[in-house]
Amino acid sequence: MNNMVSLPQSGLCKPLVSFQPGLLNMDQSLSLFKQKEKVVVIMGATGTGKSKLAIDIATHFPPSEIVNSDKMQVYEGLDITTNKVTKEECRGVPHHLLGTIHPNSNFTATDFCHHATLAIASIKERDAFPIIAGGSNSFIEALVNHLHHPSRYHWCFLWVDVSLPVLHSSLSARVDRMIQAGQVDEVREFFDPCSEDYNRGIRRAIGVPEFHDYFIAEAERAGERRKKRLLEAAIASIKVNNWKLANRQVQKIHRLYGMWKRNMHRLDATEVFLKGNNRLEAEEAWEEHVMSKTRKIVHNFLYEDTLNTNGAGSSNIASVMASSAPPPAMAAATH
Repeated sequence: MNNMVSLPQSGLCKPLVSFQPGLLNMDQSLSLFKQKEKVVVIMGATGTGKSKLAIDIATHFPPSEIVNSDKMQVYEGLDITTNKVTKEECRGVPHHLLGTIHPNSNFTATDFCHHATLAIASIKERDAFPIIAGGSNSFIEALVNHLHHPSRYHWCFLWVDVSLPVLHSSLSARVDRMIQAGQVDEVREFFDPCSEDYNRGIRRAIGVPEFHDYFIAEAERAGERRKKRLLEAAIASIKVNNWKLANRQVQKIHRLYGMWKRNMHRLDATEVFLKGNNRLEAEEAWEEHVMSKTRKIVHNFLYEDTLNTNGAGSSNIASVMASSAPPPAMAAATH
């Protein structure tokens, strides 16, 4: 959807050194859930609107802070290529692990667990609400397994889902917008003519290795015709690789749903993307199909323990990690 995924225009929303809690827009104080260590996790394939949903939740349930769980967005640089949210898009919501890791380092799932755990603890110390958001399901699964103490953490998983054919079309359009926004120039800064190693750090990101042959042709002062052909091939490869990534991510989420379905809520955003050419209609669809449902889910998750002193309405990590049969077939829109 053209207007649901925007490109960096005026700087990345960098993590804040300190955070001043804002005024609550609800009668109950969020300190009521402090001892419960409640965490919302937003999942979904690339380009489905996870960052937007995280920020929408954070602004509706202040004070909240977001921990990025996208394995490429953790690195410094390539803001267009990795589609990081901008300062304006952050709307004042503090972000952690967003553009903070050296681009040549290898940031593993173990590293993520360590840094995300520290981030969650610091957020809780400020009496704020932690929201994990990103498309790297291996990071999310590792974190849930890492923070496994049943009496400490309660999880709510929000799965933003979009019909794959619709999502593929949106991803192709997003690649075109990224090219127009200057992606080629951005990636050229990371190009090393002496190395074809794209297996480390941010150089693994989709949208980097695909340009290798094109940049080689530039360095060799190849003719315009050959460069044009290689550039078109690179862009086509980026689109296909985004489609493949989305397919793998959805498959992984289906597997995780089999383990976490008692705590996972599927939000079908397909209609939002179908309205993508009309900004007003897209926002109305987002409110109807995604945000209105999300507000109810998160409100119940945050306050159910307070309203039900017997704890009958709460789910702990033991139920989250309990294995179950594979999920039934999802709505046709997901296939």
